[in-house]
Amino acid sequence: MQKVVIGLSGGVDSSVAAYVLKEQGYDVIGLFMQNWHDADVTLVGDCDYEEDRIMAELVAKKLNIPFHYVDLSVDYRARVVDYMFDEYSKGRTPNPDVLCNREIKFDAFLNEALKLGADFVATGHYCQKRTQIIDGKEVYSLVAGADNNKDQSYFLCQLSQKQLEKALFPVGNIEKPEVRRIAAELDLATAERKDSQGICFVGKVDLPVFLQQKLVAKEGNIIEIDKSFKKYNRINKTTDIKVLSSPFKYHPLDGKIVGKHQGAHFYTIGQRKGLNVGGTPEPLFIISIDIDRNVVYVGQGQSHPGLYRPALFIDKSEIHWVRPDQTMQVGEEREYLVRIRYRQPLQKAKLIMAEEGLYIHFDELQRGIAQGQFAAWYSGDELMGSGVIFK
Repeated sequence: MQKVVIGLSGGVDSSVAAYVLKEQGYDVIGLFMQNWHDADVTLVGDCDYEEDRIMAELVAKKLNIPFHYVDLSVDYRARVVDYMFDEYSKGRTPNPDVLCNREIKFDAFLNEALKLGADFVATGHYCQKRTQIIDGKEVYSLVAGADNNKDQSYFLCQLSQKQLEKALFPVGNIEKPEVRRIAAELDLATAERKDSQGICFVGKVDLPVFLQQKLVAKEGNIIEIDKSFKKYNRINKTTDIKVLSSPFKYHPLDGKIVGKHQGAHFYTIGQRKGLNVGGTPEPLFIISIDIDRNVVYVGQGQSHPGLYRPALFIDKSEIHWVRPDQTMQVGEEREYLVRIRYRQPLQKAKLIMAEEGLYIHFDELQRGIAQGQFAAWYSGDELMGSGVIFK
């Protein structure tokens, strides 16, 4: 009998995943991992690890499977949290959930599972794995979950073939309401627990307070850029992909000062809340961040042209293919479906491979392209690759 170690988080998805694995005939072991200890930065009522662990243990007892605990907080701080601090300090917007999956759940956690004799590790992610034989060798595909409203394949966009080989996603072909129904029918303690929100394993946080653990607050100007700013015309005047994929650059003299902030590195492109500037006809949105000058640039309204760009660029060192056999060669162009954030509907785009890296040119302008986030590209429902947005 093959042994599977499942990451029991204390949530309903991993609970039902454990049940499904038992029904499929696997020898199942539950493993709860604690990755965060500092409750000072989480909002009241969020991310109570003692409660999570108790819930996970109750589920294990109900399903009659062994239960283990592991503390991976040292790895998590070094490989996820420190990365976050570094990225924000550079004015970039990281996605810790993607990093958590690549560095913790399918690396540090996988290593712990192997110590328990696991043949596979499993999670409650809403995605699917398919296996095919190519040139006599098994190749693994990462496929969107059956529930379009809960598909979490984007969060796994950095997994490798080696990691996918050991991965199982037992609820990937089940829709969320059915998962809730199964949990209720089994009378699992997690049946009615709310889905977790916020940073993976940290919880819901006040981000500026969280970042101030290492990033120093520093007052700077909030400068408003008018919609008629002359540089916006460049999109209509060029077909040069290098120009189209470059963020708009501003100078403090290009607009007017409308307020103060406590550190440009605490903000991200497209953000509306937290500016504390009122009195404008339309809401203000962040359109650019200048870390060197400590300036936050804003524009009025959802349709402000500073929020939209037609293309982005990924440096060659940051390109990752989930399917290495599909790697693009320099000079090659392909049509893919792309998303630049979780839950964003897939966007039609052309991928262009150059010596310096990968350009992604969208059919339609994209709102809030942020450096540091991940772009993931799909062929149908299969996630083919991803990369960190360089610009």
